[in-house]
Amino acid sequence: MKFPRSGQPPVFRRGLLHILMTVIGACAAGTSSAADDVVHQLAVLYPDIGEPYRSVFASIIEGIEARTGGRVLSLPLSGNAASADLINEIRRRDIHAVVTLGRQGMRMAASMDKGATLVAAGVLSVPESEAQAFAVHSLAPDPALLFARLKALAPSVKRVLVVHDPRQNAWLIRLAREAAKASGLDLQVRSAEDLKSAVKAYQELMAGANPMHDAIWLPQDATTVEDGTILPLLLKEAWAQNLVLFSSNVGHVRRGALFALYPNNAELGRTLATAAMAPASSGTRGIQPLRDVMLAVNTRTANHLGLNLSATGLRFQTVFPEP
Repeated sequence: MKFPRSGQPPVFRRGLLHILMTVIGACAAGTSSAADDVVHQLAVLYPDIGEPYRSVFASIIEGIEARTGGRVLSLPLSGNAASADLINEIRRRDIHAVVTLGRQGMRMAASMDKGATLVAAGVLSVPESEAQAFAVHSLAPDPALLFARLKALAPSVKRVLVVHDPRQNAWLIRLAREAAKASGLDLQVRSAEDLKSAVKAYQELMAGANPMHDAIWLPQDATTVEDGTILPLLLKEAWAQNLVLFSSNVGHVRRGALFALYPNNAELGRTLATAAMAPASSGTRGIQPLRDVMLAVNTRTANHLGLNLSATGLRFQTVFPEP
């Protein structure tokens, strides 16, 4: 599914009312519309928003369509969308598998038929209480994958330092503790629920950090990884102390973090389609970390740290500074 670079996606330009009339209604002569003859395996609800998110959702939907052979009913969500009409259309079509993208889609999923297989994605994190009825595929990379890349890039690292807001990432830190144990890493965790306490926690960790064996992990956390204050401070101190700083946000690699994992959107779409088409009774519920990932690296930072990237055997999909 390809959206134009500017303007609204084609399906939205036709207008939501036109979509519903075409799909739901019969023509004036009483015959069924051609759209009614199409059998869809699943429905995808995606936000009608601008770039860069538009391209992200388009790539995810392309992956879903590749997995299902194109039998996908794609419906945009906008501020004027009638949720009840969309839900009724999905029910009328007897579609029992739905993928929702973004927070607006998650809110709609909560009101859908409980017998349908629901899969939500395109969000970083949600309260765990909201992710009990269906699977929520987060955009936060799996800590196990992050730690595996860390060991390949900087094998001398034995300890990982992280500061997080438990209201956002308690579920992710639980996974990180398990992944660190399995990888032979010591995970040192500090909690912070505001900017002031986050700065203090980082200062304490950095004061005792050993550049020979320690690394700092920046999760996707709006409280503790604030781009205006905390990130510049950490980048400056990590550079000065020769500390490995890695992230769950590819934008941080552009600014100087050693590496990050970020979504492979097409593969994520395939994963979502597979999960949505599984029987509702057998599907996994709760928040799931991102496992369809690509790797970004900063070669200037790697050189500064004395790391030999060619010896790692890793493939880098994105390299900074850009050639």
